[in-house]
Amino acid sequence: MSARSEALGAILCPECPPLADGLEHRLRDRMHLAELRRNATDWRGRLALGLALIGPGVLVMLGDNDAGGVVTYAQTGATYGLGIFLPMMLLLGVVAYVVQEMTVRLGAVTRRGHAELIWKRYGAFWGWFSLVDLLVANVLTLMTEFVGIRLGGQALGLPAWLTVPTALGFITYALVGLRYWTWERISLFVAALNLIFVPLALLAHPDWHSVAGAFSGHGWIVPGGFLSLTFLLLVSANIGTTIAPWQLFFQQSCVVDKGLLPQDIKAGRRDLLLGVAGMVLVAVALIVLAAQTLKGIPNAQGLDADVILHALRVKLGDGLMALFALGLVEAGLIASIVITASSAWAVGEAFGIERSINAAPRQALGFYLPAIVGTAVAAAVVMVPGLNLGFLNLSVQVIATVFMPAAMLFLLMLLNDRELMGEHVNSRARNAASIAIMVALIVCNGLYGVATLFPHALGA
Repeated sequence: MSARSEALGAILCPECPPLADGLEHRLRDRMHLAELRRNATDWRGRLALGLALIGPGVLVMLGDNDAGGVVTYAQTGATYGLGIFLPMMLLLGVVAYVVQEMTVRLGAVTRRGHAELIWKRYGAFWGWFSLVDLLVANVLTLMTEFVGIRLGGQALGLPAWLTVPTALGFITYALVGLRYWTWERISLFVAALNLIFVPLALLAHPDWHSVAGAFSGHGWIVPGGFLSLTFLLLVSANIGTTIAPWQLFFQQSCVVDKGLLPQDIKAGRRDLLLGVAGMVLVAVALIVLAAQTLKGIPNAQGLDADVILHALRVKLGDGLMALFALGLVEAGLIASIVITASSAWAVGEAFGIERSINAAPRQALGFYLPAIVGTAVAAAVVMVPGLNLGFLNLSVQVIATVFMPAAMLFLLMLLNDRELMGEHVNSRARNAASIAIMVALIVCNGLYGVATLFPHALGA
């Protein structure tokens, strides 16, 4: 127990026992935000409050541009060039905003995490169902993050035995050794490095006329047709790298741990919009870069990060290849940080134990340990030689698409629970948009399944 904890506890409640360290940090964060809200009477105060509330939305969306996403976007650009997938990124950005905005409202209004609400509203069976789905998908996704870290490090001349354990150590320290406010600021700094792909795309000197044409409908040529297995696979993978179950759990828990209230929902939406803009910008940059440098490579949808790095070295030189490798490491690192946190929050919420990054490790072993073990398992697996990395990456993204309709169904039911949400319950328009997204996901999954099992059934 720190002296500061005892002093703060004495002020708030002189007759109460001393505050736990985690509760002390949480209270200080809440008091800081409350002070900023009181002072938000002019543009300076509103700006200070707005900057303080930035975090969950930017982290969830830039963390979504993970190492697997980087490879998926590169595979997409290499396969289809500057075509239909560029405007599709804008559409997927809208989809991501619609889905994640609901978690902002749900977290700010209920002040409960996603896993906790599922367990309390729908019982242990569905609680276990959603938790197991999340943890399995998280471990699989973390494998792709460590693959990116390993291969990016190797391209920079660093051996896997150094980069993977170092990254695991940093991720563990960030979750266990930092308290929420510091964890968030450091994570935001790492996330900002995701934008390194934008100047990299510019330095590749793309054909801007073709880029503009893609957004106006020109160049939408899909070899094999829109029902071909390759096209459906990449559509599913791009959806999976844009919206995934971990994002629902992460952002809602992040909103709760940060201390957002109903009056902060508008600021939370702006934070999310900033994150979506960054995600779409990076996704477009990566597709443009791949279309410029990788187009025409045989079996491009099977590319892994190692092949992409080699091709970039040949086409753009060592310097730009090194920038891509650095971005790949960053993408894997920021995604691992936020996905590991989503696992910790979900386990803590599900079992009613400590569920805050503000908690000291000795007080919250059950909160930190499962997440760290899952991340360590993922790191250990990618050290195994001979993995089919391209197949692993696309498979993980497709699995996220398959799991997403069930995750969205729980989210939608919670958002329509007037007892929980009050005046912030979903509108008819939001419900219609959400149902349309769920139906589109199910149709996409169904078409991909038919194309996989019966390659000629769709006439492609």
